[in-house]
Amino acid sequence: MTHRQLWERYVASWKTDDAEERTRLFGAALSPDCVYTDPNVRLQGYDALRAYMEQFHQQVPGGHFVTKTFMAHHDQSVATWNMCDGEGNVLGDGISFGKFAEGGTRLLSMTGFFETP
Repeated sequence: MTHRQLWERYVASWKTDDAEERTRLFGAALSPDCVYTDPNVRLQGYDALRAYMEQFHQQVPGGHFVTKTFMAHHDQSVATWNMCDGEGNVLGDGISFGKFAEGGTRLLSMTGFFETP
């Protein structure tokens, strides 16, 4: 699996509101002790990330992210993205940095950068 494919599985985990599907996507793309950081939080592991995603869906029903550009090398990546509502309207944009396990098998960390109000 390529870095991009792993990244897109991670992105898909933000879109689904089905807990079982999210868990499946986590298992396919993320290290169990992954670290997620953005301007608002720093969390570690599936449970904390799952709870944060559920809060996101309460605030933005149907909210999801669409990757605009993606580049990777040496098990690291950078992606630009749009945050969209359930109808696909763009609500904001940002950049994320990813770090993959050696050989690109799973994401170890994801760091998002975006403007906060």
